[in-house]
Amino acid sequence: MSRGLIEKFYRSFQRKDWETMQLCYHPEATFYDPVFQALAYREVKAMWHMLVLAGKDLSVTFNSVEATERRGSCHWEATYSFSRTGKKVHNIIAASFHFKEGKIVRHDDAFDLWRWSGMALGLSGKLLGWSPMIRTKIRATARKSLSKFLLDHPEYQ
Repeated sequence: MSRGLIEKFYRSFQRKDWETMQLCYHPEATFYDPVFQALAYREVKAMWHMLVLAGKDLSVTFNSVEATERRGSCHWEATYSFSRTGKKVHNIIAASFHFKEGKIVRHDDAFDLWRWSGMALGLSGKLLGWSPMIRTKIRATARKSLSKFLLDHPEYQ
């Protein structure tokens, strides 16, 4: 059951079907990654909606799905042009999940933010992507984009 939920989530992601992705989350769901950091349920739903809409050339692959009734994990990769710079990104992510009542209640994505910033931002990201200043700017920009998306989409209020 839980393995199927992970597969359903990423197959929906591959089809850019953000609505089905959202249905995989429990109403108490949280999400964490190195960019957005800690998100609550409505932010999680809005984030995937926003990222799918922004990812015009987004390609997603996933494998190594493992799951028990309570926890799961998988490896996934996303290739896309970063919307702010147009630079090509190939992000490699390790995902872990906790389940509650047959849905994802906690989703954590781990990836190398320095590597990502080098691809997304170019030379400045390669040289300074490790620095707290650049990481803070990346996070603030992502949060600002998500906040604007939430304001522009009243369904998330």
